[in-house]
Amino acid sequence: MNKVNDKFNKIKILIVGSGIIGKSNAFELSNYGFDITLVDQDEINNSSNAALGILMGTIYQKRNGRSWRLRQKSSELWPKWIKILQSYNPKLKIDKPLFLLTNDLDKFKRLTKFVNSYPHDELEIVEANSYNLNQINKTFDGNEFQGVISHRDGRINPKVLLDTLDIALESKNIKTINNKITKIEKNNKNWNLKLKTGEVLTSEIVILCNSLDSLQLINPEIHKIKLKPVLGQAVELHYEEKNTNFLTLPSPLNINGKNLITINKETIIIGSTDEYNFEPDEFYINELFEFLQKQPKWLNKKNISRRWFGIRSRPEGEPSPILKTLEKGLILCSGFYKNGILLAPACSKWVLEEVKKHI
Repeated sequence: MNKVNDKFNKIKILIVGSGIIGKSNAFELSNYGFDITLVDQDEINNSSNAALGILMGTIYQKRNGRSWRLRQKSSELWPKWIKILQSYNPKLKIDKPLFLLTNDLDKFKRLTKFVNSYPHDELEIVEANSYNLNQINKTFDGNEFQGVISHRDGRINPKVLLDTLDIALESKNIKTINNKITKIEKNNKNWNLKLKTGEVLTSEIVILCNSLDSLQLINPEIHKIKLKPVLGQAVELHYEEKNTNFLTLPSPLNINGKNLITINKETIIIGSTDEYNFEPDEFYINELFEFLQKQPKWLNKKNISRRWFGIRSRPEGEPSPILKTLEKGLILCSGFYKNGILLAPACSKWVLEEVKKHI
């Protein structure tokens, strides 16, 4: 545990957005004794509730630039975070490893070259006659896959993570306000935030973690911030058939770019789509059933027991995510696209350092 600094106790920080990023920032900063308040209009509909929680850090093939450094940092931090957060909720864990498979020979050759280039990163070629691959090929009858196992990557259940952060923040007496921020204004050394109810909050530091909604609170032209919506749909499939047993599959599993998560013997999740819109389109749902060269019978039946979507934000004209101090005391954390959960620890460390600069 980090030592609480008496000087930090007097610093008020207001975090707008109560998704994974907002709550992770609150958790990290709370360890240093800052006076933190979380504000969000609607926790239920934030994109974190629709996330699948896949962690693709080590398996990421572009090994340069800030995006890679953030993935690398988060991959180092997540095991430490899990250990700390398990003291609040023992159910929280990382399901490892991650299987990344394809039936595209060219893609497999590139994966093989990548794995051989990094012999110390716990990446492994899936052996052709291995038990896991035989079970996968059997479940996806008619397909023959090749691929890689990443022993450092995996999946965190997003709901369990959010619940755990809630427990942790409650234990630290972090204040929460269920309301909408309609306006932010600079007031000398502080920031005034007007709520939908008319009340005004004052804070020395404001951290915007509210995805696309952040654009309504800043001047995007002055700050040159552009974000676009990327809607993602996912489905849960349920089959009560003798020959279907999803527990024989490794989980998490990525096949031809689609993530598959086993829930139990009869239930599996497939996601997600990429739709540049605010409303789900039925057309894109077919993507979740057409990612294989040959469709197994169970997948053709499309026994959807549940479906949902979330709207993520993706930067235009710059890499994801956007981590910027826009003005003194005004910090933006947005545009995480599909990697909010993966990058949460690295983002929180960056925010901490930016906050310290303000003091």
